[in-house]
Amino acid sequence: MGRAVQTVTRTRPRPSRTPVPVRVANRMARGFRTATRTAFRFVRTAAHCMVVKLHDAVTDLAADQEGLVSSPQLRSLGISKWTQQRLVADGVIQRIAPRVYAIRGAPNTHRQKLRAGLLCLGDHSWVAFEAAAALHGLDRSDRRAVEFVITRGRRPPLLPFAVHTSRRIRPIDLVTVDGFRATSATRTVFDLALAGAPRSRVEAAIDSAVRLQLSSPEVLERRLSGLRGSGRGGCRLVEDLITDAGGHTMLERRFLELVRESGLPRPRTQVVFRRDQRHVARVDFLFDQFAVVVEVSGGLGHSSPAERAHDAQRRNELQDLGLRVFEYTWDDVTKRSTMVGRTLRARLRPLGGPSDSPEAA
Repeated sequence: MGRAVQTVTRTRPRPSRTPVPVRVANRMARGFRTATRTAFRFVRTAAHCMVVKLHDAVTDLAADQEGLVSSPQLRSLGISKWTQQRLVADGVIQRIAPRVYAIRGAPNTHRQKLRAGLLCLGDHSWVAFEAAAALHGLDRSDRRAVEFVITRGRRPPLLPFAVHTSRRIRPIDLVTVDGFRATSATRTVFDLALAGAPRSRVEAAIDSAVRLQLSSPEVLERRLSGLRGSGRGGCRLVEDLITDAGGHTMLERRFLELVRESGLPRPRTQVVFRRDQRHVARVDFLFDQFAVVVEVSGGLGHSSPAERAHDAQRRNELQDLGLRVFEYTWDDVTKRSTMVGRTLRARLRPLGGPSDSPEAA
């Protein structure tokens, strides 16, 4: 009887399987980590792009403002006050005045100081006094002065520049010079005089303002007429410089000095001519013995057709009265005085005027 063979089958133990909830959780964790890394890369890229754009915007803005930006301007670009403080701590920008920052590497110049003052004081501020005189190029002005005038608001404390307050500034007193808001040359002259500047300083400012055609004796006189009677010492100083005891303008005084230095007889001034009980003209100078009229003009002359027609009619009527009329400009009297003296002597000589001296010849 055969023996029964017993086959023994060995089976490997099956590994224990991770419970389904755990597997699901692991898959979710791996997906979350992947999503987080992707999101972080996106955020980092977006943040870098934003920083680059903000940097470019700030740099472009500062390039037009002598390397300066103001706190309100930064806020308009989305840079919070806390971020501004962080940028200052990191040395990216430097505070040089209340609410005004200079970007790193910006040169420290006089123009930057003027810009800083305008940014700090706001829209209702202008470069004024000696600083405005320097901008206009007036003679003997302080090229290092940093002065401003404001009309409203309270000035911030501890300012690194001088600030004056004016109750009223007319639009005609305001100009833009080389990119800076500033007071006009006429207003600047009166500001200097009313602030107590020396007589020689105010006289130099008036002369250069007229010479540079930034103002004229007529404009200064009109402005002075609105200030007469105020009792302010500066008004008297300007009046003395513009008019002498005989009521002559500054240009007329220059011409009288030219006449005296040229050895010519002194003419009568501000002579009125009438014809048939009708006013014809008031002339600046009249050489009676020669029947010669001289007119001096401190401005740019009349340019409109109506003004030119009036001037021509006035000149013709004076010639009808037997007068010879000569005209000289500010530049003629102040820059070419020798030539004017020589030509005037030559014009008067045929009429019985003095002959040329050996020196003049």
